[in-house]
Amino acid sequence: MHIPDLHSFLKTDLHLSAEITYPAKAILLEEGKISDKMFLVKNGALRVFFYQDGKELTLDFITENQAVSSFDSFLNGIPSDFVIETLEPATVYELHADTFQKLLEDQEFQRTFYPLFYKRFSEINKRLISFLRDSPQKRYEQLLKNRPELLLRFPQHYIASYLGITSVSLSRIRNRR
Repeated sequence: MHIPDLHSFLKTDLHLSAEITYPAKAILLEEGKISDKMFLVKNGALRVFFYQDGKELTLDFITENQAVSSFDSFLNGIPSDFVIETLEPATVYELHADTFQKLLEDQEFQRTFYPLFYKRFSEINKRLISFLRDSPQKRYEQLLKNRPELLLRFPQHYIASYLGITSVSLSRIRNRR
């Protein structure tokens, strides 16, 4: 979710959120815990992942001007299916669920937030379809096209996991180019 307008909104009412800086590898949300916060990244990077058969599977990378939460957990008060951690030192705005519910009553916030939420939902939907339809090569090419900075910024094993392949497969794909 791209949030420059949300940053502006929050800056006008700084009491609505807390700006916190975390070190790299800080866990912001544990799998199985109920999320009571949304994180809006001012700078740094977060990773969303879950465990399967003892392995970490990366769902997404959240970087500057993006927001993340376990939205199902955040909105419905159920345990999160994944972990959110910092990959780098990160400064985030933390927006608590009760504050978010109050903000949803504000029309200005609705005009800012809803388009961002729908855009994020669309991005997640496209990624799901890509996993079902596209080859790993095609997913890698899409990543190169749409978010090339991730390839330079994060370790290869995280990128491979994000693409749904092994590090060895990622090396082969890169060597073909």
